[in-house]
Parts: sequence; structure tokens; C-alpha cells
Amino acid sequence: MHSVNGPLTFGIAAFFLLLLGLVCLALLRRRRLDRRTDSLQRLLHLADLLETDLKNCRSGLQQAHAVMSLNPDLPAASEQEARHAIDAGLRSLLQQRIWIRDRSPQASQQELDAAAAAMSDTRDRLQPLMHALDQAQHALDDAMR
Repeated sequence: MHSVNGPLTFGIAAFFLLLLGLVCLALLRRRRLDRRTDSLQRLLHLADLLETDLKNCRSGLQQAHAVMSLNPDLPAASEQEARHAIDAGLRSLLQQRIWIRDRSPQASQQELDAAAAAMSDTRDRLQPLMHALDQAQHALDDAMR
């Protein structure tokens, strides 16, 4: 009887080890999928924020140039450059959104993280410019009063 219990015990232990391994693999896969989903959601959120920033910047520039056009002594030559820069930013963002739509399902986690980091860096670089634009708008409003 002792000889039958040895292989049976070994078989049960092997089964539980196999089951434990499968559970661990499933948990690792789930964790990877959750991280991927979080990265995609972050990327889409950053794209929305960047689009809002660019549109706010464009609106602020339009308001500033409208006020400046009332005073012929103020230069207005940079309006086209500013408009082109904002439009280029929006086109670049559109290309990013197309990349997200077309390539993100096959993209590696590293590619998703790099895209999110690049978009975050772009927003970080845009923030001081938007702050300066806001301050210039206030100064222009004060000067026009």
C-alpha cells in the first residue's frame, strides 16, 4: 500500500504545481494587459489635453492679434507664424492620433510608454508658452484700457 501512495502523492503535488504555474501565468498576463490598457488610456488622455492646450493657445493668439489690430502702432507680422506653429502642432497631434488608432494594438509596451512620454514632454514645453501668452494677454488688455 505504501508504494501506491508515493506516486499518488507525487502526482497530486505535480498537479498542484502545474495549477499554480498556470495561475501565475494568468496573473502575469492580466497584469500586462492592465498596464497596456492604462498606457493606452493615458496616451488618449494626453492627446485630449494637448489638443485642448493647442486650441486654447490658438484662441488666445487670435484674441491678442484682434486687440493688436485695433492699434496700428503694434506689429502684427508674427500672427501668421504663430498660426502656422499652432496648425503644425495640431497636424502633428492628428498624426499621433492616427498612430494610436492604427499602430497601438500591435505596439510594444515600450513604444506606448515612449509615445506617452513624448506627448507629455510636448505639453510640458507648451505650458510656459501658454502661461506667457496669458500674461501677455493681460498686459495687452491693461495697455488697451
